[in-house]
Amino acid sequence: MVWRGWRLGATAGVAMLAAFCASGPERPEVIRTASDPGPLPADRYDYTPQDYQRSRQASALLIRQCMANRGHRDFPLDPRYPSDPLVATAVSTDYGALDLDTARRWGYGWDPAKHPAVRPKGRRMTNAEYADWPACNADASRRLMQGINLKRDWLYASRRAIEVDKAVKRDPRLHAAWGVWSRCVAEQGFTRYPDPVAAYTDDAWQRESDGNTRHTQRERATAVADVTCKRRHHTAELWHAVRAQKQAADITRHRDRYTAGLQALRTYRANIAEVLRKLGQGPAPVVDRQ
Repeated sequence: MVWRGWRLGATAGVAMLAAFCASGPERPEVIRTASDPGPLPADRYDYTPQDYQRSRQASALLIRQCMANRGHRDFPLDPRYPSDPLVATAVSTDYGALDLDTARRWGYGWDPAKHPAVRPKGRRMTNAEYADWPACNADASRRLMQGINLKRDWLYASRRAIEVDKAVKRDPRLHAAWGVWSRCVAEQGFTRYPDPVAAYTDDAWQRESDGNTRHTQRERATAVADVTCKRRHHTAELWHAVRAQKQAADITRHRDRYTAGLQALRTYRANIAEVLRKLGQGPAPVVDRQ
């Protein structure tokens, strides 16, 4: 599992991964390590954490049914692999560190005691079960995607986010705001980063495979300066406003495609709801394939 890095430029890939791999038991938890400035225009067109949770439940039920049809009648809803894979914790931040208390204590990381890596709760799959699991996982994904044009409509907003975020990063207002922020951080004795992305992702913080950092004194002091300068110069607020403006313009420009993408998302949610309604109670039913 790969740690989720910065949002800008990576949003679409992450969202597509979330949708097509939702059936997998090793999906990482998303931890909010920064304050949320509020919703954005494209949010309503995109896959949500609630969508992920419900799709995971529906996928597990479909997989259990499929495995029962293949002779594995006691297959768990949340199984472990025969051998444990790397389980990472994904960190989702749009504007870098914004919480001063977190910066003081954990720098650009988080408290590992409060956010342990998420692992499956069920028993380990047998080798025989694991041999059949990929086919059942694929069947579950196809069922949840039924009625959706994956190439044209699925998560259109997430795919557009790559181009929108490029436009955001080119905006002269944001470049000016980052310049002010950068000088502010440097004046406090720290590296003159070109933008908050570079500060957050600095290799000096030595992130582990789960994405957490070492929380060194230098890291924590840099994060404090970072947050202080953002607050002093309203960096995140301006950044958020630029993103909102660019997204709104893109939605207006491609209204039909965004609308089709939203309909695909609604179809996906309806598919999930139907599966949860039919399979959410009782033992795993065995379906006649004939």
